[in-house]
Amino acid sequence: QVQLVESGGGLVQAGGSLRLSCAASGRTLSTSVLCWFRQAPGKEREFVGGIRWSGGNPYYVDSVKGRFTVSRDNAKNTVYLQMNSLKPEDTAVYYCARSVGWIIRTTVASYEDWGQGTQVTVSS
Repeated sequence: QVQLVESGGGLVQAGGSLRLSCAASGRTLSTSVLCWFRQAPGKEREFVGGIRWSGGNPYYVDSVKGRFTVSRDNAKNTVYLQMNSLKPEDTAVYYCARSVGWIIRTTVASYEDWGQGTQVTVSS
């Protein structure tokens, strides 16, 4: 099992930026996929973006392409979500999640380990 701890959430005005961090500890991440999901009030948890720990291009949901960037720092065992041009509809609790393997899957059930979540609120 891998422990995941998110940080960096907060309140920001529309058009602003935030960077979320997800610090991982526990088992090796070398064969892992690390992703970000979000859940808005009354809605299902949805995939935002993900990256293979071993490298390769990240993958994003269409609604955040060009605005959000997922990156990783292997030395720090940390994954980041840089969010630019934020919109009120980006308001949600953002979760970091991990799965074993090489495929960046977009379903909640594909991920074994989850962080506690961090709140992002975008005001209009």
